[in-house]
Amino acid sequence: MVGSKEAVNTRTSSLDENEDLVCLQNWMEDEFKNPHGRFKESIVRKTTVAYGIVELLIRSTNHLTTLQNDELKVIICLENFAVRVSLGNVNGLTMLSSGLSLSIEEPSYLNYLQDDGGDGGGDEGRSLGRYLEVEVISSEGGKEVTDANGDILAAAMGDCESCGTDDEEKEKSSRLCFYLIAKMIYELFTSEPLPGNITYENGHGPSKKRAKSELFDLTNISQMQSMGVPLSICRMMLNLLESAAISAGIYNGGASGDAYKTLNEVGEDLHLLLFDPDRFLFDKDADVSNYMPFFYKKDKLYGRDAEEDLITDAFCRVTRGKSEAFFIGGFSGSGKSMLVNSLRARVKVVGGYVIQHKFDASSQERPLSGVMSAVDQLCGKLKRTLTPQRLADLVTNIKDEFGADIGLLVRMLPSINVLSPEFVPGLTRQQSVENVGDTMNPHSVCFTLLRFMSIISNPRRPIMLFLDDLQWADDTALDVVHAFLSNQMGSCCIFFIGTYRNNEVDMDHALFDFMEKLDISGVPMTKVSLAGLSLKDLNSMISDALCLYPRVCMSLSKVVFQKTKGNPFFALEFIESLQSRGLLYYDCVQKRWVWNVETIMAEDITNNVLHLLSSKMIGLSDDVQTLLKAMACFGSSVDEFVIGYLNEVPDYAGVGEGLTKALDEGYVERDRHGNVKFVHDKVREASYDLILEEEKTKFHYDLGKALLSVYKGRDVGDTLLVIASQINQGKEFIEKNNEMCISMAKVNLAAGKKAIDSCRHKTAYSYLETALSLLPDNHWSSNYDLSLQLSFMAAIAANSSFKCDESEIFLKRIFEEGHSLKDKLPSYHLLVTIFLSQGKIVDAYNTCSTTLSHLGETVPETVALQDVDAIVPETLQMVGKTFGDEWLKKEIENESVRQILKFYTAMVTASYIIKPPHVMAYFVCKMVQLSLQHGVSKYTPLALLQLSNIVYTSFDNAPFLYQIAKSAVYLSEKFNMPDQQAEIRLNFYMGPGSLEPFHANAEMLRGGFQSGLSSGNANMAFYCAVLAAHFSLTSGEKELGALMLEIDHYLQMLKTYKSELAKNILLCIRETVSFLIDKGEATSIEDKPSYGDLDDPANMLVETYHFHQMLRNYWQGYTQRCQYYVEKYESMRRPTRNCDKYIIKGYQGLNLFDMMRQKNTLHKKEQAHKIIEQIKVAAFHSEANHRHMLQLLEAEWEGVKKNHDRASVAGSYDEAIASARKSKFIHEEGLACEKAGFYHKRIKDDQSAVKYFRQARECYEKWGSNFKVAFVQGELDRLGC
Repeated sequence: MVGSKEAVNTRTSSLDENEDLVCLQNWMEDEFKNPHGRFKESIVRKTTVAYGIVELLIRSTNHLTTLQNDELKVIICLENFAVRVSLGNVNGLTMLSSGLSLSIEEPSYLNYLQDDGGDGGGDEGRSLGRYLEVEVISSEGGKEVTDANGDILAAAMGDCESCGTDDEEKEKSSRLCFYLIAKMIYELFTSEPLPGNITYENGHGPSKKRAKSELFDLTNISQMQSMGVPLSICRMMLNLLESAAISAGIYNGGASGDAYKTLNEVGEDLHLLLFDPDRFLFDKDADVSNYMPFFYKKDKLYGRDAEEDLITDAFCRVTRGKSEAFFIGGFSGSGKSMLVNSLRARVKVVGGYVIQHKFDASSQERPLSGVMSAVDQLCGKLKRTLTPQRLADLVTNIKDEFGADIGLLVRMLPSINVLSPEFVPGLTRQQSVENVGDTMNPHSVCFTLLRFMSIISNPRRPIMLFLDDLQWADDTALDVVHAFLSNQMGSCCIFFIGTYRNNEVDMDHALFDFMEKLDISGVPMTKVSLAGLSLKDLNSMISDALCLYPRVCMSLSKVVFQKTKGNPFFALEFIESLQSRGLLYYDCVQKRWVWNVETIMAEDITNNVLHLLSSKMIGLSDDVQTLLKAMACFGSSVDEFVIGYLNEVPDYAGVGEGLTKALDEGYVERDRHGNVKFVHDKVREASYDLILEEEKTKFHYDLGKALLSVYKGRDVGDTLLVIASQINQGKEFIEKNNEMCISMAKVNLAAGKKAIDSCRHKTAYSYLETALSLLPDNHWSSNYDLSLQLSFMAAIAANSSFKCDESEIFLKRIFEEGHSLKDKLPSYHLLVTIFLSQGKIVDAYNTCSTTLSHLGETVPETVALQDVDAIVPETLQMVGKTFGDEWLKKEIENESVRQILKFYTAMVTASYIIKPPHVMAYFVCKMVQLSLQHGVSKYTPLALLQLSNIVYTSFDNAPFLYQIAKSAVYLSEKFNMPDQQAEIRLNFYMGPGSLEPFHANAEMLRGGFQSGLSSGNANMAFYCAVLAAHFSLTSGEKELGALMLEIDHYLQMLKTYKSELAKNILLCIRETVSFLIDKGEATSIEDKPSYGDLDDPANMLVETYHFHQMLRNYWQGYTQRCQYYVEKYESMRRPTRNCDKYIIKGYQGLNLFDMMRQKNTLHKKEQAHKIIEQIKVAAFHSEANHRHMLQLLEAEWEGVKKNHDRASVAGSYDEAIASARKSKFIHEEGLACEKAGFYHKRIKDDQSAVKYFRQARECYEKWGSNFKVAFVQGELDRLGC
């Protein structure tokens, strides 16, 4: 007997330790002794055993079709199987007749299943199953590789054409196999024999009439369930017996019509029961009203395996430190957001953050707001997840990066105050408009956000930026993302994901320009397009929703696929519409969903998802409909506070209750940011369609008015912008009421100011433009103050949105209609700012001159040199008498003087560019004198710095001027002027600030560059970049290759910002760097500097040209050319920077010694001695920058003397080398080593010469000068090394 104890004992050799082999019948007896408190666990155990039996039959190597019926009955019976158990768990099954075993990885949830009281309850909120794997083991214990679709069962199911049996025999085996498996499963779950008289002796069954009757009697669902058999197993029994009956020809599909075709299908169904038992295995009961919900897997991504792999691989690359972009196109409802959401867990695991924003149709008026909102989300996430120490470190990094610019960041990211109480707005609204309101623009906002993201994101903390519905975004928002991704100098580690409806974007959309820019910038990019789901994947989704086997749902899925083309969202809505029309319903007798394909196909059901949703919404209560309509007007999401405000208005008093119901019904959901959002775009569109087309503008208008009635007297934050937007859409109703027009114009003015406060200038311009359009024709006479405010704020917003022409139109109207000079002054200054930004320097100068004249200042048409010669010492004398702590504390009280200083500041900037140098000096002295007489203001620091620069032509009064300059920097911090930080730093380091180490100067000037771009002062920002590159080159602060990359970064940015002067100077510096690296052989670029007329004394590039020609010729050893350019530099009539003068002097001195070795003349000796005396003074005042050069010149001086002390000269070279090393002037350390090498070579000390040349080579390698490395190596080669 196959099931005997002896048979079992012979199969135990392959068991693992602690594992027992138990006859299936004995195992069943033990299982049925378990108390009902373990009901669910028992059901899962039995299902696992059934699964193992079917898998063993599928994998059997015996040809069942060659067996007689009696032999089949012996194989497919309980007695032929044994269970492999360990500690009560089912580990596998063994077929005793063949010795074939299966190892089963049992679901881990079995250890956690609890059933309180045997009522079948459990943890409904947790998915308990997991994927099971089976492994075939031979009778000897080894693995046996077989085809999972073995020909035995293929034959048994009628699928094998080469099994060698005739059709009649195959049919007999087939129906008997189905019958015997059904019999086994029945006995397994009931522990009772299959009742009835259906037999298949010799392949013959009962009469059709009797068999059909007995078949349905036996599988009566209620009867079987009363015996503890789950409905899913009952259904499987029914389908197996149907298959047997169909094979026997008893009937052709009656009963459920879901008969099995192959045993593989049985195995798949059993696996599904175990994979997701809560959904498919355990019974579900409808509520008292016979309602059964759909059990959607909301977080499961169907049919997107390839796309999921792509997006995961892309993110993994980002975690290695390189930003990437990933674009997902597809129709609405195709699952774009679901694909993105599949990545969230992985981002969290690696310590990253997900920030997101969803654009909608209204986003086009506030393009930057969406990106700013997404970045703002980071603040709260960082606060919640970082440890106190890491948070403190982050706050320190932010303060170090932004310094005085922190106020700009606070304006853009209001949530940043959660990171530190120090991050609070430092400026009032008036101050923000005065200080930065007329210079901020999308570029400055972009750069400020980039600085923040560079601090936050890194490979250990990658950021996933998800922007949904890019079809509603514009180039302003996308340019910010481009800056994030293409940032070459920072450490941004960002994975950008953008989704869009590819049927709603044309090829001229900003999105495709954005993609092209990313490609040009070398940003890795992946693009995928989501089509509808395949029929198989759609069927899987519907199977999960209905808790029915996939094969059972296929007929319904085909209809849904035909109607929806596989669109996931539409498919689910279509299913729900079938339910609402009774075409799909839950049968409480059969306890399953049922439908009739023919009936569904005969019905006229729309394939328009919006119509389906709208039809469903019409049946909702008035409160819910009102809530949905209101939310649809606001956009894809709205702050829950807004709904709370609306609920206070009598006409909308039900929206609070409506929100609760809408949340329950699944139309909307809450996010973690305090917003309520629609669950899908189509739900929002359908909600909006609930409003009749001809009533939409009125609905918006009434909604805005209702919120406005609550707003009065309250600070509702950004809700003010929502109110204004709603009212403005009903502008036609406002215009019918003059009083209402004025009231709404004030509301729009308030909204515009709030938008400007948070740097949303394009949004502000929209509100202010609307406000002006609401005013009556005679508004300048009837509403003067309002007209003045609106026009000026509109001019600011237009200018900051790059609409300079519109801005000038507003300003011109102010000049025409303004009552007084006082009213016009802010507009005059804004006009000057616009002129300067556009390069209209003469217009800016003339406007300042005219305005100052109106303010009572005497502005000479021409400024003579003698006037400057008189005013400079006069001013210095006043400084000497007045300058001190008391004066620094005294602020100007006279507003007229403050305005005069404001225009003088702009005039100085203009005169620096278009006038001779002494003109600028004259106006600077006027500014300083006014400050000394009346007190300090925000314009005083710059005036003091400019005065110190003008006077700082030698070291005679360096300490006093340095004190003035440092006090000016202190004053600038006191007045909190982010818009002037770039100019403050530039003037400080161009003047006495250059006494400080050049290395530190370069870094501080880079900060000035960042501050200038953040505040919108781009011109000064790039002058800071120029000076930073200059200091870096002349001090060896950066390796040359790194410096060239930095310069290239600036040049790339200048394609956006357009500053020809800065561009040409940077190109000149780059040429020098390229020459020093490899003589420009591999590092030069096509773009060359344009110097203009080098004989024009007003040409500001002349100084740069001569300086760099001198430098290149010196390093190349062209002594005569070097001297020529030194003399050209010294002959310039423009005053030169003091620091540059002494850099020139140092190289001139070294060059003279080289010339003296060629032809020693008394004249050159005198020149060299004079230079050494001058460098001594420079080294005294700025040791870090000039001491090493002085020591090198002195060593050279001693070395050219006859009968010199060789040891003393060698010691002088060593001192110069050590001093250069201490100051970190790596290039001049190399130069000193090189000079020492040549000296020892001249005195025939080749050993010492080799030592110094090697040191020089090492320094030049660190500096990155391949050209100099090759030069020194040549000397070493000549010395035999």
